[in-house]
Amino acid sequence: MDTEKEVARFSSYMIGERKSPHTIKEYKFLVSLFLNFINKNLETCSTDDIENFKNYLASVKKYSKSSQYLAIKAVRHLYKSKSITPLVNLTVPKRPRKMPNYLSEKDASRLLEEASRKDLKTSVIISILAHTGIRVGELCNLKISDVDLSEGILYVHSGKGDRDRIVIIPGECKDLLSEYLPQRYRSGNGNDALILSRRGSKFDSSTIERIVRKLGNEAGIGKKVTPHVLRHTFATAVLRNGGDIRFIQQLLGHASVATTQIYTHVDDSTLKQMYEKHRPRY
Repeated sequence: MDTEKEVARFSSYMIGERKSPHTIKEYKFLVSLFLNFINKNLETCSTDDIENFKNYLASVKKYSKSSQYLAIKAVRHLYKSKSITPLVNLTVPKRPRKMPNYLSEKDASRLLEEASRKDLKTSVIISILAHTGIRVGELCNLKISDVDLSEGILYVHSGKGDRDRIVIIPGECKDLLSEYLPQRYRSGNGNDALILSRRGSKFDSSTIERIVRKLGNEAGIGKKVTPHVLRHTFATAVLRNGGDIRFIQQLLGHASVATTQIYTHVDDSTLKQMYEKHRPRY
């Protein structure tokens, strides 16, 4: 079996399915891992091979339940790409529902303040992430034309699950973008990405991750700060301030409200306030 050829064919299928570049990269790696492990054509793969692969992920690769979930999901997509019915034991394990890691509003404010001491581009990056909750990949894919300052919105195209949506930007974020856009227009070079790197290309997710993590350290925040932590911070703050769960679902671009429900279990102070307001009065 030619693993490289199979993975390349699978990659083409994923592109046709309009999966995100991040998902394609992740699934290609996991499918390659599976094919190299079974070392046979998919049509001849047995339930024993599947069980051995599951054990390999858990005992040899030491994958977490979340990583095992993604690996099996990727393999199921491989079966689908070849129009083969998955074997009965090719089932995904339940992922643990971990409490999201988020910043207090005080720490988020410190991060924004630290960003304001840097260059304008850094301030724009942190402000958009903190005030809209968009994913880091969505930030990297924003174009100049996706910014509508008169309406105070950003258009997010082909987000996760290939869904388009709009997100609201508050006044402080609009002010930064109003200052940044003329600077961005002057840079020219024909690239329409909103955030440009020093090389004149759009930022990749790993670069934004490094910027945010470094800024968190410089702000003296005692926990690891990432773009996804800022996404959790945004959702938690909106909920704490009375935002409806379906409103938060739309802002975050979740396909199901079940994904958004995790934020209802996050904030202890909100939980206590709600309990005090609605508790039984015996």
